[in-house]
Amino acid sequence: MRIRTEAPGDEDAISAVTEVAFRNAPHSDQTEAAIIVELRRAHALTISLVATDADGAIVGHIAFSPVTVNGEDQGWYGLGPVSVTPTCQGQGIGRDLINDGIDRLRALGARGCVVLGDPAYYGRFDFRSNDALTYPGVPSEYFQALSLTGTMPAGVVAYHASFNAK
Repeated sequence: MRIRTEAPGDEDAISAVTEVAFRNAPHSDQTEAAIIVELRRAHALTISLVATDADGAIVGHIAFSPVTVNGEDQGWYGLGPVSVTPTCQGQGIGRDLINDGIDRLRALGARGCVVLGDPAYYGRFDFRSNDALTYPGVPSEYFQALSLTGTMPAGVVAYHASFNAK
């Protein structure tokens, strides 16, 4: 497996991987592929990585985009969606995409990253829920943050408007 930055021409394969990865996910509203398309269109896809198999086929994808805290840009990003083709899940592809993406955020000088997801999974990457940093409408344990500078902001997080894609 190889991880690389999204390249022109990858868009359809990324959409296909994202759609199949979330097809049977109980928490999904099936808008994940549209979110990526809209983030790309809005030039808000800060980091977009793909994982490819030995034949060069895309089998995984991860997106990072800016978030605001209390309506302000504080150098924080949202992780997601992250997707891996079901036949390749459980092989560490998601883990590698997340680790590579976080390393790239650090290289950009990002102050931190938030994610909405399973605490047991994202806790392995040191994401933790924090009562001072919130995302309305979801149980607090599923909204987690990772400070890359040691400083945790306080307030309400908002994802890019592209997350309202249908």
